[in-house]
Amino acid sequence: TSSKTTGSLDISDIAAEALPSIVSITTKSVQEVQSYYGMYGMYGYAPQQQEQEVEGSGSGIIVGKNDDELLIATNYHVVENADTLSVAFADGNAVEASVKGFDEERDLAVVSVALDDIDDDTMDAISVAKVGSSDDLKVGEQVVAIGNALGYGQSVTVGYVSALNREIKTSDGNTRVLLQTDAAINPGNSGGALVNASGEVIGINSSKLVGDSVEGVGYAIPISDVSDLIQNLMNQATKTKVAEKDQGAIGTKGMSVPAEYSKQLNMPEGVYVSEITKGGGAEAAGMTKGSVITAIDGTTVSSMDDLQEQLQYYAKGD
Repeated sequence: TSSKTTGSLDISDIAAEALPSIVSITTKSVQEVQSYYGMYGMYGYAPQQQEQEVEGSGSGIIVGKNDDELLIATNYHVVENADTLSVAFADGNAVEASVKGFDEERDLAVVSVALDDIDDDTMDAISVAKVGSSDDLKVGEQVVAIGNALGYGQSVTVGYVSALNREIKTSDGNTRVLLQTDAAINPGNSGGALVNASGEVIGINSSKLVGDSVEGVGYAIPISDVSDLIQNLMNQATKTKVAEKDQGAIGTKGMSVPAEYSKQLNMPEGVYVSEITKGGGAEAAGMTKGSVITAIDGTTVSSMDDLQEQLQYYAKGD
């Protein structure tokens, strides 16, 4: 039966409908690596710590626009630890972007681009994605994955909904309930769209299983499960990293309260404050030893790493 009689689009129509709302994301970060050149001792060349710029790639979905910004949903792991971000639109035009908000536990982030940085031709070439419902999906429905596979630019793969409500333990130790699909999802597809036969976004491509005995097992975050979270992240203030010399400190010492200890001790996940620095901001604000930091400015903090990540966005005196 032709697509016209069923009310759905064929694959080329789906791609044409969805591609204007999909972007490619490129990140750059400086990481420390070990080098064995330079320092020779009695046991051979000693490892030296060197800084190296690392580039990453991913995808994103245009989910909204306000008076000043275009808003793009993606995976948190796409933008994690990025020092700079750029977004390339459907017409190939690329602009700088900033992280607006993120939720590490659910692997989601919203990236913003200033409307003033987007020229009129690009605005005409792009669109806000049509969002469907993942609650109505059935196993066996055809889906299309769109994203920046391998960093080469946008590409389209086709498959089916293989399973619903798969509980998957990810490499970061979290358990997530995801859609399973056999549409090819490759590095760089993360943060891109899984769309249904009507061209509506029903999932955010997230990960795949890799192994000699594994083939055609990819996962996406069901869009209906995170629509409220995306809206909340869209409403947060856009964050810009502060130069290291200008970054502030809150005046505490502490330790992470991971999930297993949180349950045993009946204590919220976060950072347990073991010491308050005299004369620091925490003391002035009335924080006490034994407090647990659970969020900064509405962004969840579940570990010391989260706390340090957040403090990169705040200057002395903020």
